[in-house]
Amino acid sequence: MTLTPEQVVQQNTSICFLNGEYLPLRDAKVSVLDRGFIFADGIYEVIPAFSGIPFRLEHHLKRLEKNLQSIKISNPYTMVEWHKIFSDIISNNNYLDTDCSLYIQVTRGVAKRDHVFPENSNPTIFVMLNPMPPASLEKLEKGLTVITRQDIRWQYCNIKSISLLGNIMLKQEAAENNADETVLIRDGNVTEGSSSNIFIVKNGVIKTPFKDNKLLPGITRDLIVEIAQKQKIACEETTVTEKELFNADEVWLSSSLKEVSPVCSINEKPVADGKPGKHWRNMYQLFQEYKASLKL
Repeated sequence: MTLTPEQVVQQNTSICFLNGEYLPLRDAKVSVLDRGFIFADGIYEVIPAFSGIPFRLEHHLKRLEKNLQSIKISNPYTMVEWHKIFSDIISNNNYLDTDCSLYIQVTRGVAKRDHVFPENSNPTIFVMLNPMPPASLEKLEKGLTVITRQDIRWQYCNIKSISLLGNIMLKQEAAENNADETVLIRDGNVTEGSSSNIFIVKNGVIKTPFKDNKLLPGITRDLIVEIAQKQKIACEETTVTEKELFNADEVWLSSSLKEVSPVCSINEKPVADGKPGKHWRNMYQLFQEYKASLKL
């Protein structure tokens, strides 16, 4: 997401949360010995909030808890305490009537540089808010463009680690090729995008790669599967091959910020007729209806 100059100024002066204190983002500081800085030893989470309401909050916090457990950091707050922090950040920044995203980061904290976990460090907890402009309907109608690359990342992509160098390098390749995203291939099978999950549609059946250590279990991904099941739309969590990707009738990307977006070009070749498909339009509408129901 590209911020306007006004949004950059607003972001710099916005109120964030750092280790129990609310303060302007420009004043937030952490030690250079923080293990998040030295080792990327930490976990992050991104939660959209619509009209001040965090989206699928329980699901996001359960994922945060699971990821912290996976790298042996104790969750510093209960679900109620996290909710209070998010509510305060949203209200302090006057985002009760508009959309934003919450960025949460928990690191192992400050300690001398040593690969072994320190015994008594306190975690560093940081939360900030970013404005989230509405999705561009014009861009959705045009569809996204993607490239494919080999998945060069480590073996625990299911952990939402702040160590994102592999993802960044792959995303940069997309930018350098005037594409919106890089779709990753490992051993001939699709895993995910560099910052998204992926779906294909073939003969009316929605397919998405099953969850394992090779991909992040996306909250939006799971919601799309949930909506499909509730609406009795054929949907499979399964292996998706590279060949199936290129022969799909439709391809979608999903993430907390992308929601569900159609892909109309892969490696400069059109997906089917090169236009957003009817199954995406149906899912997009169902997704928007689900969001609207949360505000009632």
